Amino acid sequence: MSDTPARLLKLLSLLQTPREWPGGELAERLDVSPRTIRRDIDRLRDLGYPVEASRGSVGGYRLVAGAAMPPLLLDDEEAVAIAVGLRAGAGHAIEGVDEASVRALAKLEQVLPSRLRHQVSALQNATVPLTRGDGATIDPRTLTTLASAATGRERLRFAYRSGDGTRTKRLVEPYRLVSAGQRWYLVAYDLDREDWRTFRVDRVGEPYATGARFAPRPLPVEGAGSEARSEDAAKFLARSMRRMKPELRLDVWFGASAEFVAARLPAHLGAPEPEAGGGCRLRASCTDSLEWVALRLALVDCEFSAQGPPQLVAYLESLGARLTRAALPPPRRRDTADEDRLPAAPEQGRPAAAPEQG
Repeated sequence: MSDTPARLLKLLSLLQTPREWPGGELAERLDVSPRTIRRDIDRLRDLGYPVEASRGSVGGYRLVAGAAMPPLLLDDEEAVAIAVGLRAGAGHAIEGVDEASVRALAKLEQVLPSRLRHQVSALQNATVPLTRGDGATIDPRTLTTLASAATGRERLRFAYRSGDGTRTKRLVEPYRLVSAGQRWYLVAYDLDREDWRTFRVDRVGEPYATGARFAPRPLPVEGAGSEARSEDAAKFLARSMRRMKPELRLDVWFGASAEFVAARLPAHLGAPEPEAGGGCRLRASCTDSLEWVALRLALVDCEFSAQGPPQLVAYLESLGARLTRAALPPPRRRDTADEDRLPAAPEQGRPAAAPEQG
């Protein structure tokens, strides 16, 4: 193979498989001399690929982990597998799958040949993921469109449905996507309203990049600069959500160790502190719904006692009574219609209750 760039790409593709390649085998694969292989290995090292060489009769070359992430070469099957996996994770906003995975998916789909893009879509359409059910499902193509526009600083148009069902058209300068665990949000500057906004991505429809570039604006949070940063977008989203929802100040005692409880609670609720008398106590503020907080506390799977806020205590009491009733056996059906019309017999030693007045 006399074409040096093509030969280097083929050599790199071979080295990115997890094995050690003897120099003679590489030379035979590429139809060059062992001396040419040694020169090509030096070229790859100059480009930042950490290629390790071992001496001896069975020695050879292998690619090892370096200080930086070098470009990867993927074959067709590998590219399809990665794209399908990223789509499945990003589309359901699984906790821990953050904006970086969406950026990776956007980059990968941008360079996928049309035949491979068709395979990815066919595989995803033919499979049904088993999800938790507590977050909205999102079309991964929507996420990649938003991520690409934010990365490329390109103005974006889309249809938006607000919480009360109102439908509007929006023209925005996208800043960053933020994963809030259960949902994805877009932080953007709304050009028509001349203000910053956050948009739930599951309510975004028909997004497309306009092709018009924009100079990034500083996000109105402390310490934000002209460059888009994930931490600034997360701060802005958290502040917006606090304004939209009432804050709950939790005070909950758990009958288990702080380590046990912390491992079973969402990270944004903070860490519980050990109590001198045993167990641990969680004091935190959140803007989650009462229903969601109550269920997450119950899922810790240990004894707990909510000291506040009062609305959480009242909801837990109501929920506990409802769950208790749900565990009771259903009432027995009567055998005849005549018995249904008869009043219930009074208990032994008690008079029958008087009928209600109309």
